[in-house]
Amino acid sequence: MSRVAIVDVAQSKHGAPHTRNLTVRELVYSVVKELLEKVGLTTKDLETVVTSSSDFWQGMGCSNVFYFDAAGAYLKDSPKVEEDSALGFAYALMRVLSGHFDKAIVVSVTKCSETPTISDITSFNADPFYQRPVGIEEVTAAGLQAQQYTSRYGLNDELRAKVAVKNYGNAIRNPYAHRRMALTVDDVLNSGILAYPLRRLEVAHGSDGAVAVLLASEEKAKELTDTPVWVKGIGWSVDHYMLGDRDLLDAAALRTAAVKAYKMAGITHPRKQVDVAELCETSTLQELLWYEHLGFCGKGEAGKLIAEGVTELSGELPVNPSGGVLATNPYVARGLIRIAEAALQLKGEAGRRQVEGAEVALAHSTHGFAGTHHTVVILGR
Repeated sequence: MSRVAIVDVAQSKHGAPHTRNLTVRELVYSVVKELLEKVGLTTKDLETVVTSSSDFWQGMGCSNVFYFDAAGAYLKDSPKVEEDSALGFAYALMRVLSGHFDKAIVVSVTKCSETPTISDITSFNADPFYQRPVGIEEVTAAGLQAQQYTSRYGLNDELRAKVAVKNYGNAIRNPYAHRRMALTVDDVLNSGILAYPLRRLEVAHGSDGAVAVLLASEEKAKELTDTPVWVKGIGWSVDHYMLGDRDLLDAAALRTAAVKAYKMAGITHPRKQVDVAELCETSTLQELLWYEHLGFCGKGEAGKLIAEGVTELSGELPVNPSGGVLATNPYVARGLIRIAEAALQLKGEAGRRQVEGAEVALAHSTHGFAGTHHTVVILGR
C-alpha cells in the first residue's frame, strides 16, 4: 500500500477577541488560504476538499453550503463529514489511498459563541423518550462517568484537578489556544460544581475556530515539503448508544480503535513507543480514563501518571502539550485540531509547546456521551 503524509496544517486562533467579528465563512477562508500559501498551491491545484461541520452546531441545514467556496471547494469533488472532524480526516485519507486523488484538503469549523450551549445542543443526542427528559447530555454524562470512576477506584478530586492545571498551563505556550491560565489545584476545586463531582474548570466549554490539513500521496508529499508526517495507523469504533447498555469506564470502543491503529503502525508498547499524545478530553476524568484504554497504564492506575508528572510537557509521555480540549473546544473541529497539533510536533514546528525529539505521535478524537465513538491516529516522522 502506498504511503500518505500530512504535508502541512493551518489553524485559526480559537477564541475572542480574534474570532468575535469573523463569520464561519471567513474562518474557513483564512485557514485554507494560509495552508495553500504555505505549500505553494492555489485552489486550481485542489482535487478534493473534505469539509467537516454540523447543521446543529452551525444552526442551518446543509451547513457546508455557507462556506463551500471559501474552502476552495467550488467545482471540486467535495463531500462533508458531519459532527467529528477526525472522521473527515479518515475519509480524506482513504480518498488519497484510493489512488483517485494525489492530495486532499480536510477543513473543519465551529463557532460556539453563536450557538446554544454544549448542554443544550448535545441534549438532542439523547433518546427522546427515556434519557432526554431526565436531562442527559454531554456534561451530565461526564459527571456520571467521573462519579463511577471515583466510586470504583477511589480517585481523589485533587488528581483530577491536576489534569486541568496541566492542560490550561500548557495552553499558555500555545498561541492558538482559547483558555490559557496558570492555575493551582485549589483554583480548580473552588470553581464550583458543574456536574458532580466535576467542577467548572474540569469540563470543556465551547470555542470558536477552524483548522485545515493537507494530505498527499508519498510522491506528491515529497514534492511539497521537506518534513512530511506519515500516517502510520488509524482506527475508529463506536460503543452502545444507550448509557445504560454499557459500563462507562470500559471504553471498549477506544480500545478497539487503538488496537487497530497500533497494529497498522507496528506499535506493541504504546507507553514506550509513543512520544507525544493529543487526546480529546471533554472532562479531566476522561483524559485519565483514556490513558488506561490507550495502554499507557493499567485500569485504575491513571492517577499515578498524573501524580508522578509522566504526562507533563517535560514528562516521559507528554499528553496535550497544546492544552487539549479543556483549553480549546470548537466542537466539531476539535478532533482535527488534535491531528494538526500532533503533526506540528513531528514537524518540529510546535514552538514553545514542542516536545523535543518526538518521532511518533498519537492523536485521538471522541464524540457522544461519555465517549461513545473514538478515533485514533498514529503519525510518524
